[in-house]
Amino acid sequence: MTTDPIRLHDFALSGHAHRVRLMLSLLGLSWTSVPVNLAAGEHKSPAFLALNPFGQVPVLQDGEHTVSDSNAILVFLARRYDPSDRWLPNTPAGLAQVQVWLSAAAGPLAFGPAHARSGHVFKRPIEPRAYSLTAQLLGVMSQRLAQHRWLATTAHPSVADVALYSYIAHAPEGGISLAAHPAVQAWVQRIEALPGFVAMPASPWPEATPVSAT
Repeated sequence: MTTDPIRLHDFALSGHAHRVRLMLSLLGLSWTSVPVNLAAGEHKSPAFLALNPFGQVPVLQDGEHTVSDSNAILVFLARRYDPSDRWLPNTPAGLAQVQVWLSAAAGPLAFGPAHARSGHVFKRPIEPRAYSLTAQLLGVMSQRLAQHRWLATTAHPSVADVALYSYIAHAPEGGISLAAHPAVQAWVQRIEALPGFVAMPASPWPEATPVSAT
């Protein structure tokens, strides 16, 4: 493995970037942050597009490897730096369970609570379906977490939990209350109690007026 420092091109208020920062910290890795000025359009500059043609944060540089897409970065880090396979199971069934939740992170999470939060924090229009998608997602999570401590595995957390945490924990910033989902709240607390946990900065704006997501 390379001895060069890991570089993370990120943005502090991005939940996608935070899930990578959280994974790096949980793995006990040293890394350097390279802040990307989204307001100035730095993520659309030729230099950044050479790293990620989709023009999105985060992007991870680890020696000869450049990896974009936050979920892909989680998988890369877990497989590269966790020989115990704790964070990413190596069995077909275990991998499949993780993939279910990574797909949820890229689907209903992204278009549900993440979209609602982005709309409030960055003053963008919010699609009404964000709240119905959130309600469905929280319902599925509640059902799972009422019987198991973690989303994809039983004995310990996995990259699935890391992928979902940031936007679920910060859902109130988009007007989504977790009060009706105690199992999800308990899961959030379990993640925040993990050794190496690092929080995502809270939005500098007040939380949005709650919208029912039950």
